[in-house]
Amino acid sequence: METILIIAALIMSIVLHEMAHGYAANWLGDPTARLQGRLSGNPLVHLDPIGSVLVPALLFFGNAGILFGWAKPVPYNPYNLRDQKWGEAIVAAAGPAINIALALFFALLIRFDALLGLPGSFIEIAAYVVYINILLAFFNMIPIPPLDGSKILKALLPFRAARQYDEFLMKVQSFGLIFTFLFIFLFINVFWGPFSQLVNTVFTLFTGTRFF
Repeated sequence: METILIIAALIMSIVLHEMAHGYAANWLGDPTARLQGRLSGNPLVHLDPIGSVLVPALLFFGNAGILFGWAKPVPYNPYNLRDQKWGEAIVAAAGPAINIALALFFALLIRFDALLGLPGSFIEIAAYVVYINILLAFFNMIPIPPLDGSKILKALLPFRAARQYDEFLMKVQSFGLIFTFLFIFLFINVFWGPFSQLVNTVFTLFTGTRFF
């Protein structure tokens, strides 16, 4: 039962992440996601067979020590955004921002557990929700396509550097799933150690406790 709840928390967090992208784009003037039904809370319209099912399942049942995934990217037309300088960065940042908001909300429930008298089983699931959302937020801020951090970094760079970075992103994206799985392999086997320490540190700052 606990496993099911953890996976449900991951799916919920991923779906809200993608919905945030769509709402941000709609707010900035692009209705593409809304017209395609991607502002829905129905997980089925967001889930990606590989990123939302296969990868999380392999990581979880393979005891990889890490659990993350992704949904189908929310479509939007950057040329429809009112803010052509920062629009893409705002849309990109909306996903990690909602994950941090979720992490903070459930972290507050954990911090005030003594006053609220919540069941221990709920606090345990809340801890997973906090951890998962911190992980998703930070993971998506890595400046590698198609992660959100790549669009945010591009907006922050000077014009010439942004053009060069854009060319780099297009080359990387041309490798498709080959690059995706190579990146996941390197992330788990090389970068997961320091990354997990960062996530655990932020988890402790938010909740006042250590993760399991």
